Amino acid sequence: MTAIPYFDSHCDTLSRCLEQDACLWENDGQLDLKRLGGFAKRGQVFAIYHDSAIPAEGGLHAMCRRQRDLFADLCKKHADCMMQCRTGTDVDRAVAAGKLAAVLSVEGGELLDCDPDRLDWAQEAGVRCVNLTWNHANALSGSNVEDRERGLSDVGREFVRQAQARNILLDVSHLSDPGFWDLVDITQKPVVASHSNSRTLCGHTRNLTDDMFRAIVQTGGVVGINFWVRFVRDTAEPTMDDLARHIDHFMELGGAGHLCLGGDLDGCDKLAGGMSGVQDVPKLWCALADRGYGKTELEDLFFNNLRRVLE
Repeated sequence: MTAIPYFDSHCDTLSRCLEQDACLWENDGQLDLKRLGGFAKRGQVFAIYHDSAIPAEGGLHAMCRRQRDLFADLCKKHADCMMQCRTGTDVDRAVAAGKLAAVLSVEGGELLDCDPDRLDWAQEAGVRCVNLTWNHANALSGSNVEDRERGLSDVGREFVRQAQARNILLDVSHLSDPGFWDLVDITQKPVVASHSNSRTLCGHTRNLTDDMFRAIVQTGGVVGINFWVRFVRDTAEPTMDDLARHIDHFMELGGAGHLCLGGDLDGCDKLAGGMSGVQDVPKLWCALADRGYGKTELEDLFFNNLRRVLE
């Protein structure tokens, strides 16, 4: 088939490269630059991630800085095929140059010490999106796993205000339900769920209810479709059809213009539909085309919607 576009809102490849000294050009994980080169145009949001339950030398923000430095080094080392992007215009420039549009995010406010003042560093580093929590609750909010009934704290609300003042998007994947609604209540910018599916189709608390999805649409945000089997189907082995049904469902809720890819590559052990890595993403394009999705709809989902929200 003709090469397709690809722009994905969440992978954990950066932390994998640091922890396993993996090569970004070619490796045995789920994503690398060589395989990304097979797409007609390509973008990837690289998450800075570390489980806060595991001690990090120098503390969590030191770990965050190390991953950011690694990201900068990788952009320099692979400058012929990779470029850090902060805005949609940057993405356009990278694409025009035939390069990967590489965007930086932070998965968990604890990596910024839950400190609104750390957002100055994040802005300078080119971070465009921050998850308020990962699985562990923190000073900003409860998560979908811990303190699930706790919403945004006062410092969490201030963190939101300061992030949005710096044009940093807030990501609700992993956030508690009350935290989600607190954020929606005060947001002045589009809200992102970088790697979450439909809770109606798969009941995991990491997924979004229909009302949550509609609320994200109302903010002008996007939701990234997660490929991890755990978030696609509650029982049995999820097929490509099961994954496509999440897209069908969100589209029925007004999702045109508000869906993107959020595969969670290198952050999960098994992908739905028999996929084993980024090289298999065209199978999802084909499955959706077989369901009647047109080229414009597919290009929006696979690239344009995420590019838009980065403006």
